[in-house]
Amino acid sequence: MTIEDKIPAKIKRLPELAQNLWWSWTPNARELWRRLDYPLWRETEHNPVKLLQIVSSESLEAAAADGAFRRLYDRVMIEMDKAMSADSSWFAETYPDLANDTIAYFSFEFGIHNTLPIYSGGLGILSGDHTKEGSDLGLPLVCVGFMYPQGYFRQRVPAHGWQEAVYQHLDFGDAPIQPLHDENGDTVFISVKIGDEIVSAKVWSVKVGRTKLYLLDTDVENNSPWNRELTSRLYYGGGDMRIKQEMLLGIGGVKLLRSLGYQPAVWHMNEGHSAFLLLELLREKVLSGTPFAEAKKEVAAHTVFTTHTPVPAGHDAFAPHMMERFFWGWWDQLGISRDEFMKLGERKQDWGMAFNMTALPLRLSGFANGVSKLHGAVSRDMWKDVYSGIDNADDVPISSVTNGVHVPTWVAGEMWALFDKYIGPDWVARQDDPLIWQRIADIPDQELWRAHEILKSKLMSFLQNKERRRWVNGQHDPTQLMVGGMLLDRDALTIGFARRFATYKRAALIFKDLDRLKRIVLDINRPVQILFAGKAHPADDPGKHVIQEVYNYAKSNQLGGRIAFLEDYDMHAARYMKQGVDVWLNNPRRPREASGTSGMKAAMNGVPNLSILDGWWVEGYNGQNGWPIGENRDYADTEQQDWDDANSMYDTLENEIVPLYYNRDRDGIPRGWMEVMKESIRSTTPEFSMRRMLKDYVENLYVPAMRGEGKLKVTE
Repeated sequence: MTIEDKIPAKIKRLPELAQNLWWSWTPNARELWRRLDYPLWRETEHNPVKLLQIVSSESLEAAAADGAFRRLYDRVMIEMDKAMSADSSWFAETYPDLANDTIAYFSFEFGIHNTLPIYSGGLGILSGDHTKEGSDLGLPLVCVGFMYPQGYFRQRVPAHGWQEAVYQHLDFGDAPIQPLHDENGDTVFISVKIGDEIVSAKVWSVKVGRTKLYLLDTDVENNSPWNRELTSRLYYGGGDMRIKQEMLLGIGGVKLLRSLGYQPAVWHMNEGHSAFLLLELLREKVLSGTPFAEAKKEVAAHTVFTTHTPVPAGHDAFAPHMMERFFWGWWDQLGISRDEFMKLGERKQDWGMAFNMTALPLRLSGFANGVSKLHGAVSRDMWKDVYSGIDNADDVPISSVTNGVHVPTWVAGEMWALFDKYIGPDWVARQDDPLIWQRIADIPDQELWRAHEILKSKLMSFLQNKERRRWVNGQHDPTQLMVGGMLLDRDALTIGFARRFATYKRAALIFKDLDRLKRIVLDINRPVQILFAGKAHPADDPGKHVIQEVYNYAKSNQLGGRIAFLEDYDMHAARYMKQGVDVWLNNPRRPREASGTSGMKAAMNGVPNLSILDGWWVEGYNGQNGWPIGENRDYADTEQQDWDDANSMYDTLENEIVPLYYNRDRDGIPRGWMEVMKESIRSTTPEFSMRRMLKDYVENLYVPAMRGEGKLKVTE
């Protein structure tokens, strides 16, 4: 019996709902799945595809006979049908002349929901949020990425604290993903010549609201064993594998969209991983008879490139011999010399001249941007050597669009209910309007505090249940239970830190002066506790050392169980943390944080930030909505920077944060703290929403690119 066969006619569209990730950011749809079978909903970790496979026919029949369930079901179906209609969207109403154009968005990873684990961190979550908001605004958006059967790794941290990577193969039948079929019902494949081999990729389709996401998968029979591994894992391998992956994404992505009949008016490269698409677009034009010089102008007119990192090691670069090996003959097809071809991506690295995957799109794209105002300035200085005739970094044509987050995904249900009641039932539609958020002052302190207490309690229960399950399953020894949060106190001031464990993010900075930290966290009357989470790249041993350092502090009895480490951090855990802690901590070494979005998600839930003045926080901090760490300046001496920032953090905790949090009135409410919580929500939600961000992209980048207004900025 198929799933469709066992579902009663009155609720027959449940499989359709399960296969469209729109449900994941729609409260009524999530409530519908909870009501169907709440224990199974929890057991499947909020996976409706799997839920429908294992739920009993009796439960389905009972739901169909339940009038309240059917009324909610009908309401959800009406909501979904309306959301899938492009006729009433913001984009169609604002730009009716462009509604039939297409924006093609390429990214190496997409973090949409934990049922589809093809993301590793911030870049993927941003791409996923971009995709969701594209649906909400009705953008004519189509997205291209990779289907990673083993996804990113699952983190295992044994008692010794050294991170281990565990890979699990995704059961495609349990995921909201379908093979893409053509008009004849045949599975769609694309092929790309990579070096001396033809690599084939199966195409998978994911519905993200009205946005279409296509994912390439090379695990097909006619590929060689090594090429079948190309899309097996996220950020797996280097050297040959990386250049082959990027050829497949960029060149193969163009071929895929062409085969499906798309003629995008905008090609948006989210980071340089897909930048080889520029070479494919040039080749198309030259082979159709356009001279190379003119082809460059035509490609630039419609291309957008976003760079995400001010860390040099974060930009892929390939040695000349690798480019010759994999692109031999391309220069002939482009009508240029080998040297001219190499100069398209040429940039000197520490180890010699290379073909740089950020220099290439900067030279060939009509529009380029960083992801915060500070990152834009850093990028202009970092890449000014790419632009001939420009000596002043301020004149480098790299703009900035500060990142945002998808508000419906990240705002907790408890906060959502308060916003409905006091901001207005249309607050989601008007989320980027600062005026409506003035009403945040109307929320009674006791109601907001109660909502926060519930979210904090949910976080503590989540931690304890997770550790209990691991212990019962034999995955932990008893000494590890306290590390995972079993000893955390629901009443203590709780600080959250969840980042990728790269060394520049300085996860262990708060341990710089251990004696001072002990005085803060072990105060009997005003205790403080810190919850850490995050992964280090499997090849990043220095990052693993930082995890081990933090893990050992969590095990140490010197800190009295006030430090915890949450293993295997993912989107599911992220919601609990960002909604349930009291303070969000972020202390990268300035200016290496391009933007950062985790603090935005926390702030929208009334969790104030304690953060370095880097990335988005330089723009977001207003003196009343959280606290800065250190000064708004850069350092030449990193050791001095670390000490200054650590001392600033301790001073702020001792003199401002801890006293304010524990200063309660007779009702047990910290009135001063409530002012900071409210200002955090009021000031960050409209300004750092994905809606504001995507409207900025549309107005400043997408629409000009649709109209062919992009210009080459490099003329040599």
